[in-house]
Amino acid sequence: MPEPILTLRDIRKSFGNNEVLKGISLTVTAGEVVSIIGASGSGKSTFLRSINALEMPQSGFMDFEELSFDFRPESRQFPMPAQLQALRRRVGMVFQSYNLWPHMTVLENVIHAPVKLLKMPRSQAVEEAEALLSRIGLHEKRHSYPSRLSGGQQQRVAIVRALAMKPRLMLFDEVTSALDPELVHEVLVLMASLAAEGMTMLLVTHEIAFARDVSSRVLFFDKGIVAESGAPDILRNPQSERLQQFLHRILHDQLGSLGMDASNGEVLS
Repeated sequence: MPEPILTLRDIRKSFGNNEVLKGISLTVTAGEVVSIIGASGSGKSTFLRSINALEMPQSGFMDFEELSFDFRPESRQFPMPAQLQALRRRVGMVFQSYNLWPHMTVLENVIHAPVKLLKMPRSQAVEEAEALLSRIGLHEKRHSYPSRLSGGQQQRVAIVRALAMKPRLMLFDEVTSALDPELVHEVLVLMASLAAEGMTMLLVTHEIAFARDVSSRVLFFDKGIVAESGAPDILRNPQSERLQQFLHRILHDQLGSLGMDASNGEVLS
């Protein structure tokens, strides 16, 4: 049995009086792909951002490899800057907005962090970046600025920029939601190839068929808790009424966008 790479216990987070995360626990082993689904406002993105402390949990524990975090106020063991830097160097995160630096070329975007944070020689960083860009079919765009790329191309560069740091864990926060439908496929193909190669991944997504096909496990978030979890088969045979309702609505919305009638459709084909 592989050793856990990430363990979270009783993670809680509130914004004012709104408790967004109500005691989430999760263990992830190396090579797993965990998809997180749920309605807007269910806590999915907040949970993902808590893993690399972009949102600081207000209670709970987290172990990532040899790094340990105790977020309980009474512990007074607040994460030190060096701990957070070590965490974020090993945990790559890609957002729905591409967040590429507009004043840098594609190549400069990709090599910036390895050179600055990992102290990698520039020549090595360039060589590795060009290999990554060749892999995704964007080598010829390496000297272009982000404004000259399509949304799908920009998102693939954002993923490659995270991969250039050689992360042990990748977090994807609804990375296709801002893309036009015809551009979604090229990003999902890249993510599927990473999953096939054994990259440990947590992803928040509304791409239900993709989650079914690439995931080791699926978590359904509802009102700040994990309401249902299990193998990807739960997307074909949901047990809870809330997950059934959610999947029916997703199917209805997707077919509706295609001008089709969802009344006779299955949850997933």
